[in-house]
Amino acid sequence: MVKKIYKGSVNMIELNFKNQTHYPSKEYKKDFLEIADYTLHLFKIKKNVELSVNIVTKNTIQEINRTYRNIDRVTDVISFEFDDGLNEYDGFIVLGDIFICQSRAITQAKQYQHSIRREMCFLFTHGLLHLLKMDHLNKEDEEKMFAMQDKIMNHFKILR
Repeated sequence: MVKKIYKGSVNMIELNFKNQTHYPSKEYKKDFLEIADYTLHLFKIKKNVELSVNIVTKNTIQEINRTYRNIDRVTDVISFEFDDGLNEYDGFIVLGDIFICQSRAITQAKQYQHSIRREMCFLFTHGLLHLLKMDHLNKEDEEKMFAMQDKIMNHFKILR
């Protein structure tokens, strides 16, 4: 596991990053930290933040989905927000964990005709918004969450 601390424009972000696949992932850490920094700025969170990102296989994400959501299928991203909300512990707000399925991201990148890097960043952004209490369970919340996703992704020109 790589633990990286990033001093962003407003926050210190501790990213616990683990790649459990055979795909290379060096560029994602930097991208994820920059996305997190910008997103925290949009949410006006000025405290230090900690979160973990796990790049996993289809089998692993299916097992997580089955165990914790009672859905026995592969999905692209799953987030588990820290139960205590946005409270501070040891100087950090602990957001939670994001699991991204690398092979699903590759398939979706081909389907949507954009880069794997862009898809991985999109899935990270989606997971991060869940950790920040956004959801898409109803039409109104979905519109807000998806508009925020678009705003974040559009900010990073390379990821368009």
